[in-house]
Amino acid sequence: MASSNQRKLIKLWRSKGYFVLNLIKTSTFGIPDIVALKPNHVVFIESKEKWDKLRPLQKIVIRKLIRLGFEVYLNKKKCHPEVKKTNLF
Repeated sequence: MASSNQRKLIKLWRSKGYFVLNLIKTSTFGIPDIVALKPNHVVFIESKEKWDKLRPLQKIVIRKLIRLGFEVYLNKKKCHPEVKKTNLF
C-alpha cells in the first residue's frame, strides 16, 4: 500500500494530466517509486518521508536517469545534476 506521501504525489501528478504508475516492486533496484507519463514526457518521482533519506544505490540510479535526460523529483523538488552535493545527494 502506498504511503500518505506517495498518495499525495500521485494525486498531484494526475492533476497535471499525467498517467501515473506506482512501482511497488521492480526488478531494477534503486528505481524511483513513481513514474508519471505523458506523450513524449516521462518523469520519475522518489517518495521519501521527512525522516527517510536516499540510499546510495538510489542516488546512483537518480544521477543516471538525469544523465539520460529524464526529469527526476525527490517528493516535489526537482533534482538537478548540479545539486549532487546538496542534502538530496
